[in-house]
Amino acid sequence: MIQISRPQASVQCLQSSASILLLTASCSGIQGQSPMFQLTATPASALSDEPVHIQATGLPPLQLVTLTASLKDEKGNLYQSKAFYRADEAGELDLKQAPSVGGDYVGVHPMGLFWSLKPERPFGRLLKRDVNSPFLVTLDLYDSVCFQDPATAQPRASQVVQRWFCRPGTQRVPIREGRVRGALFLPPGEGPFPGIMDLFGGVGGLIEFRASLLAAHGFAVLALAYFAYEDLPKLLQEVDLEYFEEAANLLLAHPKIRGPGIGVLSVSKGAEIGLAMACFLKQVVATVCINGTNALYDFPFRYRGLVMSPIPSFLERMQVHVSGAVSLLHYRGDPREKLNQRSVFPIEKAQGQILFIIGEDDQSINSKEYAKQALEQLKSHGRSNGRMLVYPGAGHLLEPPYAPLCYASRIYSVSASAARNHPIASSPNYSLSQPLLWGGDPAAHAAAQEHAWGEIQKFFRQHLTQTRSQL
Repeated sequence: MIQISRPQASVQCLQSSASILLLTASCSGIQGQSPMFQLTATPASALSDEPVHIQATGLPPLQLVTLTASLKDEKGNLYQSKAFYRADEAGELDLKQAPSVGGDYVGVHPMGLFWSLKPERPFGRLLKRDVNSPFLVTLDLYDSVCFQDPATAQPRASQVVQRWFCRPGTQRVPIREGRVRGALFLPPGEGPFPGIMDLFGGVGGLIEFRASLLAAHGFAVLALAYFAYEDLPKLLQEVDLEYFEEAANLLLAHPKIRGPGIGVLSVSKGAEIGLAMACFLKQVVATVCINGTNALYDFPFRYRGLVMSPIPSFLERMQVHVSGAVSLLHYRGDPREKLNQRSVFPIEKAQGQILFIIGEDDQSINSKEYAKQALEQLKSHGRSNGRMLVYPGAGHLLEPPYAPLCYASRIYSVSASAARNHPIASSPNYSLSQPLLWGGDPAAHAAAQEHAWGEIQKFFRQHLTQTRSQL
């Protein structure tokens, strides 16, 4: 067991909302007679799913200003955003009340500088790899409408904000037992805690930031890898549900996990697997499927004596967006066709509750239609243990709150194994650097992420504290 630790100053900063790292710079003019620009962000150190209150004071009345945000990920890739604001008559600016008049977003969006961050290199995706360190977001204030490269201009005030993905006292337990590989995040305290398994999609490897954030809210969460990690297969060639059953049993056997069942949080290909777990595994009593399918695609499925073949996909149906990114929205076969029915998951067998979370502007998977088909299948069998949340304008990659929209990205930039593993990589004319389209309107996507994150936690709290007889 590994205890997550930080320098004491960082822990105190995260725990105290009054801690503000304040940098100021005076305007040109006679010292003592010119206004003093001040930029504050409270808290200056917080979990990444917590809002930050940004204010500026000491501005000339009705002054037009530029606010920018920037951060570098662990690979040194730069992400930036900017917005233009007008100070009020008192020379003050409060992003909770003041609208942006231009830039990367328009209107009152207190966290707009965070969720509108864009990669300097096109088609990048911002992912936190090391949850034991924060993203450092630099906020800069300029005293004019600034279109030029910020590196060539001098900000009047700056602020560095720490965005953490793990609460102090959280334990990270590396999991390497039997075939199972992953990391278990345990909240501070004796427990027992509701247990959740967290599954990402075709990115492969071990992605921990969502699990560590959920642990900050009182859940014990297993971030599970299932290919392209340590001694697991480098490529996903089949979905072996017994591997996921082994992981579920391991999680339930932990002394700090509250039974009798666990939850599953899943997205994209992971949501396809999550739905299969809900159908076949009695250990799973609550499942969240974010933008997934209701049937098997791309790879065969195996569970004990059952073998299922995937529904065919059609490379010729792929469409190329004006950005150059490829949309897979229409490339999968229809589950309703008679020959494809054998690849549809028997959702009527699911004993637990299922929540489908849908981005209506998903440009990768026709996730709304698949969720509707799944709910109709439940209803036709007299079942009512599923529901759907639909978010207009939200895309495929729904993340925790305030994460920037990834409209399109190169899979290769995230994981070379994932890129080689993707079904369209078999096309002789496909390049591994070809970006895939995910969709989403930035402001609508941000609103969806904030609301869905709260709904996910409410769903798990409700259904992971009930006994099976209540389900």
